[in-house]
Amino acid sequence: MAKNTKDLRELSIGELATRRRELKEENLHLRVQKESGQLENPARIREIRREVARIETVLTEKKSAEVEA
Repeated sequence: MAKNTKDLRELSIGELATRRRELKEENLHLRVQKESGQLENPARIREIRREVARIETVLTEKKSAEVEA
């Protein structure tokens, strides 16, 4: 898991989109576990949400750079 934006900027748009999809699926599973009372690490939901936001920020930057180029 990429911890900072610098690591994410090194990935391609396809890799970022794949990572975002994986994180969103994991978030869905964690929310189901939370509702059923089986969630062991509730902080993971927050971590995933923030990681998705970082990825979406980098994707927007990369797409803007492509349009300007």
